[in-house]
Amino acid sequence: MKNEPKDSAHILVVEDDFASRSLLVGYLENAGYQVSETDQADNLPQLVAQQQIDLVLLDISLPGKDGLTLTRELRAGADVGIILVTSKGDEIDRIVGLEMGADDYVTKPFNPRELMVRAKNLLWRLRRQPAASQPAKRTHVCRFEGWELDPHKRLLTSPERVSERLREGEFKLLHALISKPGQVLSRDQLMDAIRDREWTPTDRSVDVLVGRLRRKLRDDPADPQFILTAHGAGYLFAGELVH
Repeated sequence: MKNEPKDSAHILVVEDDFASRSLLVGYLENAGYQVSETDQADNLPQLVAQQQIDLVLLDISLPGKDGLTLTRELRAGADVGIILVTSKGDEIDRIVGLEMGADDYVTKPFNPRELMVRAKNLLWRLRRQPAASQPAKRTHVCRFEGWELDPHKRLLTSPERVSERLREGEFKLLHALISKPGQVLSRDQLMDAIRDREWTPTDRSVDVLVGRLRRKLRDDPADPQFILTAHGAGYLFAGELVH
């Protein structure tokens, strides 16, 4: 009998290798999830919207549009969870995929238990995001060089007045850095700032979130102006705050 979750999520497996796809589908169905599958997904954003997908397991190497291109397209218009499925030799692609907006990755041959844990944890975090979060200790709007961060709504507003609601981890990390401008915060301090009861972040989590925030702040990673890297120490916020 399947161990049916209380609130079964809909997971889409995008994998062109039949054996790998069947294996993934079997693991997920046995865990009680609703699962759809396809061997290619050039129309992935439309597919996700039409089928109300909660999480995509996306192979990097696909015929037609590859997984990296699909990750970028999907992240541009959806807040769906994305876990990349990669081969051992795809380290550069994994990093690029995370920078483009993927949430996590698993490596072939994957451990079924690890896959389930990663999927379950990601779905849990995604479900929390729309809910009203606890009010931040600092509820006033943070302003810096034309940008605004509203801690109560987790909204980041650009100088052109375009607003985007940050994911919880992104908000916590940016707010922690802004709260101590000019001060180097170690990865350990930043991990403490973004961890919660169900999720224990890693060094990689911090680096991925910094990469996402730099993109959203249009901060050139080769010459950042807002979030600077203190090599061997951590990160610091160098933007000029408006009090």
